[in-house]
Amino acid sequence: MYGAIIGDIIGSRFEFDRGNKSKEFELFTKECDFTDDTVMTIAVAEALMDAGKDADEKTIKDNLIKSMKKWGKKYPHAGYGARFIDWVLTDDPKPYGSYGNGSGMRVSSVGWLYDTLDRTREVARWTAEVTHNHPEGIKGAETTAAAIFMARTGSKMEEIAGYIEDEFEYDLSRTLDEIRPTYEHVEDCMHTMPEAYECFFESESYEDCIRNVMYIGGDTDTLAAIAGAIAEAYWGLPIGLIVQAKEFIPDDIEAVISRFNDVVNGADKEKEANNMITYEEALAKAKAYKPNIDMCTEYEKGYIFACKADAMSIGGYDEEPVVILKETGKISDITSFVDNGTGDEINTWDLT
Repeated sequence: MYGAIIGDIIGSRFEFDRGNKSKEFELFTKECDFTDDTVMTIAVAEALMDAGKDADEKTIKDNLIKSMKKWGKKYPHAGYGARFIDWVLTDDPKPYGSYGNGSGMRVSSVGWLYDTLDRTREVARWTAEVTHNHPEGIKGAETTAAAIFMARTGSKMEEIAGYIEDEFEYDLSRTLDEIRPTYEHVEDCMHTMPEAYECFFESESYEDCIRNVMYIGGDTDTLAAIAGAIAEAYWGLPIGLIVQAKEFIPDDIEAVISRFNDVVNGADKEKEANNMITYEEALAKAKAYKPNIDMCTEYEKGYIFACKADAMSIGGYDEEPVVILKETGKISDITSFVDNGTGDEINTWDLT
């Protein structure tokens, strides 16, 4: 879910065609902020966790309405559309036939919480239908959640693209270079989803995917939330980006992200706080952030998970590794881990 939120934060200062359509820019500046994309991503995640994995349609929709209204009122100036804020504030909210891209930008948690593609699509549809019950709005949510599910479960890019084209009939034939010259800020699913997906399909890493979004412009925070959510599931996330993004994320939103990560990673809620995390638990948590890790080095104070192609020596990685602290189970950046003392090296595993 960080993938969507980081994309939103980075893209926030370029939306409404305020960028220069370049891949060369500073990722985080003082002009960045989270927007409605982050708030509603959190609202949907909280609603689904509260409902439970096997909840029925009514329970999930009731929870969605309650949570989305709560978070919308908590952050009323996050940049919602006029019809959506009316929905938030009314006592009797009803779906209003929207085909806006809001259905796709808020759905990322669905791609992680369920065990099958069919269930993922079903719940994604329900998350759209409480507001965006137009067929295109529903399609935007289903496609995004399906792509995330496929990415995190090992599908190749071409398999994901083929599924999107066959099942949802989106036209994915245009390249970013073909999209870029005439593309501008637009907020409907029909002119957001194919472009967001292409930003992912032409990416070589999570960061590259986000830079692709700014290269074509448009509704950049939403495009980056959608594309970034899929890219996180496929490429994994550099821990350094998470650390930087946390500076823009309020504590109440961070608390939901933390709970979500615990649910996804299968954390044992009843484990005593001072119990050290096991290797198996650390591995599961690391793979949630960087699915393509293939080696682990254990030290007295933590585990370093990385790709063999990137690992040169401790403190020297082409790509940021995932560091899990043993005592707390928390993720750390490699610099802090080394600076604070790793302890003796204990073991190294080849995960291939």
